Amino acid sequence: MSTFHLQIVTPDGAFFDGPAERVKVRTINGDVAILDRHIPYVTALGIGEASVTVDGRTRTAAASGGMLAVTPGHVRVVATTFEWAEDIDVERAKRARESAEEAIRQETDPNQLELAKARLSRANARLKAAEKL
Repeated sequence: MSTFHLQIVTPDGAFFDGPAERVKVRTINGDVAILDRHIPYVTALGIGEASVTVDGRTRTAAASGGMLAVTPGHVRVVATTFEWAEDIDVERAKRARESAEEAIRQETDPNQLELAKARLSRANARLKAAEKL
C-alpha cells in the first residue's frame, strides 16, 4: 500500500513523524480516514478515537481538539491532546468519567455544564481507545 508523510503533534511534543498508510481521526463532523493522494483538506478535530496504520499494523489512540491538514503527500494532525492506547491510565480515565458524570448531574451553570460534558467525552474516548488493546 502506498504511503504519505504523517506528523502528529501536540503542545507536549511529537507523537509520530514518518510514513503512514492511513490515519483516521474524529473531526467535528464525524470520522475521516486519510489515505495517500487524498485531496487537500483542512478540518477541526473533535473528541474521539484516532488510529494510524503503518506497515499493515494499526495503532489506536485517543485524541481531542486541534486540526487536521492534508496537503499533497503530507498530513499533519495538530491535536490538543493525543494519547496512544497503551499509554492510557484506565483507572484514571474511569475516575475522570465518574467525576464528569457527577458534575453533569449537579451543575446548573450552562458554561460549566458544557465543560463537564467535554470532560466526559474525553474520558470516554480514552476508555474506548484503551479497550482496543
